[in-house]
Amino acid sequence: MTSPKNVSAGGSSVDGSPSIETPLTVAVLFGGRSPEYAVSLQSAAAVLRRLDTRRYRVVPVGIDREGRWYRCSAPPEEIERDEWLRKDTCLSVELPPDREIHGLVEPTGDGLRVLRLDAVFPVLHGENGEDGSVQGLLQLAGIPCVGCGTAASALCMDKDLSHRLARSAGIPVPDWVLFTRGDELQRLPALTRELRYPLFVKPAAAGSSLGVTRLEDPSGLEAAVTLALRYGPRVVIEEGVEGREVGCAIIGNQRLLAGVVDEMAPGSRLLDYQWKYGPDAIEVRLPARVSEETAVHIKRTAARLYRLFGCTGLSRVDLFLTPEGELFFNEINTLPGLTAHSRFPRMMEAAGCPFEELLDRLIALAVEKEDERWKP
Repeated sequence: MTSPKNVSAGGSSVDGSPSIETPLTVAVLFGGRSPEYAVSLQSAAAVLRRLDTRRYRVVPVGIDREGRWYRCSAPPEEIERDEWLRKDTCLSVELPPDREIHGLVEPTGDGLRVLRLDAVFPVLHGENGEDGSVQGLLQLAGIPCVGCGTAASALCMDKDLSHRLARSAGIPVPDWVLFTRGDELQRLPALTRELRYPLFVKPAAAGSSLGVTRLEDPSGLEAAVTLALRYGPRVVIEEGVEGREVGCAIIGNQRLLAGVVDEMAPGSRLLDYQWKYGPDAIEVRLPARVSEETAVHIKRTAARLYRLFGCTGLSRVDLFLTPEGELFFNEINTLPGLTAHSRFPRMMEAAGCPFEELLDRLIALAVEKEDERWKP
């Protein structure tokens, strides 16, 4: 392998944010071999538009639907429209798990070129991006990664395991059962006998409400499980919770900053993929219609869960708020949407952290986390 031909020199300012004099080389990953590929393109375009080019040398890296990696020079609007994968805008690259390389390797006319990275911002959603796979690769390579680490990413992605951990800590969760591919569908009535309708049938490790069905009675149970199995080998069948879904954005490693609590407007209606991201996207109320005391309770519960799961960098904690004021754990989204209309950046902006500052903080937190990992 040739010696690096272009090595960045990272630096930080006194307040911990990246220094303008020594810009960091930051790769922004988007796309991916995931059912949430299209959502990732929207988030990545927003991030690429708002990253401060005085602070960062930005390297967009697209991952196609087959899992091939490309250094991409297409503008954000072409990424957003999924028109980025062209010969004139893409060069094939790899990111090897080698701490000495610490970056991307790409072919040139006379061999290989190494582009050293100071940090990676994985703007990926769902399988093969949010589940710990990319985070593990970056940990092996020693490259600071924005967001949660390998274990927290994998754990939060798994609805069965995350429910078990939350319940073990004394946090209420909806009752649920687990169905695994290979189990007989005829067992479903017996398996769900103790659960009360309505039920939600979900892939155990998928996001954006893909493959999710709401059932009012047992008649559609087999069909709902069959649909969920298209997105993975394990299916969670969960009781519905009477009340509202509320969310809390959090950033930080040791010291945490919570955003303003929001609320999903439609109540009991199923929040499917099209309703979240389609032309009639869901209305979100910000701030949530709750008392100040309840908002503090939501933030404290969200922070407790964030620490319990070992989250770092950023996450959005989603909870159910019952009419009696009790909070039930729903899920933790470790790489939430980052478009201009996404819940996470809006919650943080309402708390006094605008999008550009949010991106700066997330990159600084990634570098800080990697530095802390190797302290004696």
